[in-house]
Formats: sequence, C-alpha cells, structure tokens
Amino acid sequence: MTTNPISRRKLLVASGAALAAPSLALAQTAPPVSVNRRNIMSFTPQRWQDHFDELGNGAIVADITSRALHFWSGDGEIYNVYPSSVPRTDELTKRGYTKIVRKRVGPDWTPTPSMIERDPDLKYMPPGPGNPLGTHAMYLSWPAYLIHGTHDTRKIGRQSSDGCIGLYNHKIEELFALVEIGTQVRLF
Repeated sequence: MTTNPISRRKLLVASGAALAAPSLALAQTAPPVSVNRRNIMSFTPQRWQDHFDELGNGAIVADITSRALHFWSGDGEIYNVYPSSVPRTDELTKRGYTKIVRKRVGPDWTPTPSMIERDPDLKYMPPGPGNPLGTHAMYLSWPAYLIHGTHDTRKIGRQSSDGCIGLYNHKIEELFALVEIGTQVRLF
C-alpha cells in the first residue's frame, strides 16, 4: 500500500492560503478606512456639533439620504439612531432647520390640498390602525411637516412619505418620551 503524502485537507488549506495571500498583502498596505465613509446603504454617522451650535433642549438630525433620524438629549447623555421613512421625491422634501412645536399621542390626519390633488379619494382619518400618522406625532414649525409613526412597517427605510419623517410606532413612542417641545431639528 502506498501512502499519499498530500491529503485532501492539506491541499484545501494550501489552496486557501494561496488565494488569501494577495488580499492579506493588500490589507497591510491599504490606508485606514475613514470613520465617516458611507457603507452600501448610504448610512453616515452624524455628530450634533456638525449641525448645531449647542444642544439646547436636544437635537434631531434627519438624514434623508441615509434614511435615519439621529437624536441627542439636551444633556448629551442619550444618543439614539432610528431607521426612518423619508419623502418620495425631492419636490416633497423640505430641508433646513426647524423645531418641535407640538406633540400628540393618537394624532388624527387630514390630507393636504396637494395630496388631495394627487389622490381625490383621500379623506380625514381619526386616530386608529388605518391612520398614516401612526400612534404618535411631533409637529415641526413648518406647516404640514411632522415626525410621526406608521402602522405600515414596509415604509421604514424607504422613500415613501409625502414630506414627513416616519418611524416604527414603537420607535416613535420611545422618541416621543425623550423629545421636549423646542427641540431643534435639521432635515438634510
């Protein structure tokens, strides 16, 4: 009986090492990855200092491209990031600085004139499972723009709103409890 000095296991290990060698050599010479580099989902980490002079009552940054809402408490102790829905088109997207002027549990919904123009079947909706504002809403100083929940979880992470920023109902409930009236907001 003859013995084979090269086993299948040794062959696989040697092949793997040969294939990995160029990657390992490149990794040793590649520059370090930047912390602010966008990943495949376009997510970009945010710092409140890049958007506001001070925290005040707190700060919210809604990153339309990343489809993420960032929240910092006024004392800087809490920083949360929430996946969000964002406006469907640039025409529906308002960008800039605003603030939270009102909060409401169980909001009712009235379509805007431009929504009715696009879909004449839209009608007022009281609070409840079919309401597009979900369980909680925070109103911005811009008329008809809100940060609110949604009962339709398929909308989160997508361009699906008529201008508002939407969150899962359990996430808007969490954020609602943390946010004070007067919290500064930036949509960009």
